[in-house]
Amino acid sequence: MIGSLRGKLILKQAPLVIVECQGVGYEVETPMSTFLDLPAVGDELFLHTHLLVREDAQTLYGFSSEDERLLFRTLLKISGVGAKMGLAILSTMSVGDFQRCVEYEDAAALVKIPGVGKKTAERLIIEMRDKIEKSGGAPDAPRVTVEASPRSEAVDALMALGYKAGEVNKLIASMDTDGQSAEDIIRRALKQAAR
Repeated sequence: MIGSLRGKLILKQAPLVIVECQGVGYEVETPMSTFLDLPAVGDELFLHTHLLVREDAQTLYGFSSEDERLLFRTLLKISGVGAKMGLAILSTMSVGDFQRCVEYEDAAALVKIPGVGKKTAERLIIEMRDKIEKSGGAPDAPRVTVEASPRSEAVDALMALGYKAGEVNKLIASMDTDGQSAEDIIRRALKQAAR
């Protein structure tokens, strides 16, 4: 098993990178979150890796953080979720944002990920919630502290007011929250709930 790579970045061609370690060039597929954080070609880098071995291929995946790799590995254990979808999830949202979607049952946000339909989003929520609850934040289910977006701050506040996750998601799903402050989102959600 190849657990990590430290070497010189030889090629950047999204989502593929080549890292040269002691004269050997390793092809590594990365999510866009990792790809966008890569140094310039010729610089040294370190990647946490996961080697996926199949009958027809051996593919190495690289991540800038241990949390991303742990989430990727956990996603691979879910029926119907492969490496391609795992990379799509990590390319679309941070580990913390994904966990918030699971905790708040926000299928609407998951459906925006390329390749994730409504049924897959619901399965992700159910199966990942079980893994997070069973492990209580153990390595199987990474937990990180992230800067909350206005939308997630609004969700937290509404849940603190006693609304259930499903109710909050229904209230916020119909709103355009882009560019809105948490206070504006909360105000609009409360007006909508009062109707």
